[in-house]
Amino acid sequence: MLESFLVTSRETLEASLVVGIVLAYLNRTNNQNYKKTVYYAILFGILSSVLAAFTFTIFAGEFEGKGEQIFEGTTMLIGAFLLTTMILWMMQQRHIAKDIEGKVERHLMNTQPLFSHIGIFLLIFVAIIREGIETIIFLNAINYASGINFIGGTLGIVAAVIAGYLFFVSTKKINLKKLFGISSVLLILFAAGLVAHGVHEFEEAGLVSGIISPLFDINHILSEKGIIGSFLKGLFGYNGNPSLLEVTAYVSYLGVIFYLYKRIESSRVKANA
Repeated sequence: MLESFLVTSRETLEASLVVGIVLAYLNRTNNQNYKKTVYYAILFGILSSVLAAFTFTIFAGEFEGKGEQIFEGTTMLIGAFLLTTMILWMMQQRHIAKDIEGKVERHLMNTQPLFSHIGIFLLIFVAIIREGIETIIFLNAINYASGINFIGGTLGIVAAVIAGYLFFVSTKKINLKKLFGISSVLLILFAAGLVAHGVHEFEEAGLVSGIISPLFDINHILSEKGIIGSFLKGLFGYNGNPSLLEVTAYVSYLGVIFYLYKRIESSRVKANA
């Protein structure tokens, strides 16, 4: 449940922040006549995301046996990659509102009102469809790894919309840096689990060797099928009897993320010096 909540809340919050920033800027600059364009973009973005979800589901259902294992493993690795790029991008953003407002301002400066409407429409539409497609991939990766929890996913969407709304009506008092920081740590561990699960699926399909399989087996102490074990499996990719390749992939992923995080922090310090 928590992993579904984390993914949908994080993705929805990013989209809702873009929408909120644009609407707030249009209000502040007396450009309310562009609000309908924003609402149309939201509607088309959501409908396109739903269509993409149906297409993905139909496409995924075509695979069986070895092909299904390869497809599921690939989906998990793609999901981990997208999660990683999203987290690293958010770490580097210091002035999200200013960046988005700058884009809106450039669109409004267009001498042709039609092009201004198109520019704002695409800004919102792309933000929503991008988050929608990423969410589809993430939730399918979760489903392959441990199963989707629709309650958790729905609560994540609701919580993100409320947080995005409160961020603006409360004059931006919500500490987004801390909110994104906490969720980023959990999502990094979740992404590491997806990497390990993806490698496991490739092992099952016979594409790679686990080298030593299993490396150890502690299911008699903490079973994957137990309450705690299943929770850890869904959120952090816990496996009671992993292969050496799975463990190596998990640890290597965390090592690479830690290195990139230190690079980003170092560049921030240099920029502020």
